Amino acid sequence: MTERPSVLVNMLWCVPGGVGGSEEYLVRQLLGLAEQAAPVWRPTVAAARGLLAAHPELADVADVVEPEFESHGRVRRILGEATWLRRHTGDVALVHHGGGTAPVRAHRPYVLTIHDLQFRTYPEYFSRVKRAYLGAVIPPSARRATVVAVPSEYVRRSVVEAYGVDADRVMVVPHGIEPAVAGEVTPEAELRARYALGDGPIVVYPAVTHPHKHHEFLLRMMRDHWRDPDLRLVLTGGQGMAEHVVSACTDPRVCRLGRVPAADRNGLLAMAAAMVFPSRYEGFGAPLIEAMTLGAPVVCSDATCMPQIVGDAGLVRPLEPEAWAGVLDEVVARRDGLVAAGHRRALDFTSKASGAALAAAYARALQLS
Repeated sequence: MTERPSVLVNMLWCVPGGVGGSEEYLVRQLLGLAEQAAPVWRPTVAAARGLLAAHPELADVADVVEPEFESHGRVRRILGEATWLRRHTGDVALVHHGGGTAPVRAHRPYVLTIHDLQFRTYPEYFSRVKRAYLGAVIPPSARRATVVAVPSEYVRRSVVEAYGVDADRVMVVPHGIEPAVAGEVTPEAELRARYALGDGPIVVYPAVTHPHKHHEFLLRMMRDHWRDPDLRLVLTGGQGMAEHVVSACTDPRVCRLGRVPAADRNGLLAMAAAMVFPSRYEGFGAPLIEAMTLGAPVVCSDATCMPQIVGDAGLVRPLEPEAWAGVLDEVVARRDGLVAAGHRRALDFTSKASGAALAAAYARALQLS
């Protein structure tokens, strides 16, 4: 029997609940890695403290080691990667840095996951210190990487163009969304009562109120075009830099729920007339696939990766009010077809498919080393 190559996955950056969708992205990839027909890899995960408690399923597919230090501070984490992590990489065949950066004296060969390059497109959304850090560390990390893994073709092109990385060394490893998510759904009647949603149609936008998520676009649509008095625009997700835009809205049809339990979020999507997604920037846009999995027709912008991710399984529109004015009527008229197309599209983005792409990236890195 051929000995399994050893791989260490650096997730010291992955503070539970503090890094957004990239946390779920990497965890699901590792779960999918274990689903392969002939699993070659059982990684060791160097996890930020608390990550295993948040994702106990990791223990079934990986050997998890936690450092004695916390990862909340960037300086502390960088020092830990240069010392504690380095001691753990001495004998491994491959290292996978999942947070977009790698230590200066990183063990090679290594795979580097870059989730997006939003800091280059919208630098105004980042502090001066963080912009300087990312601008100084990501380019050399990408150039030294044996393989760079990215979630979409859009990010792949961005990395190649921005940093001059050989295109053959940048591989798409998409997000994985499990069909089982549809099993954790709060019933519609319970949600309508709990959140005072009335009896009319709802449209849902699950997104932190960051400026690039463009909540103000939906508020304008409600004011100027979507005037059905029974319609509810349901906004879920945490507070970001543009929370003031939503909090200033006085339309009683706009329901700002904030963070909700996963079963409630899923239930809201399952009952929605549409999931509306007017974001101006996404590296992948996992909520698009989650909505399709749960049977919500998708309406999204035509920015960055979204046309590629949605394909013909949803309505992709430019961010112009006239282009969105009639979409709610269109999703009602085409609902059955859009739901069926969404379910088919979601099958391309399972954890197993994501794990297969990650396994291919690992194999490529060893081949090139």
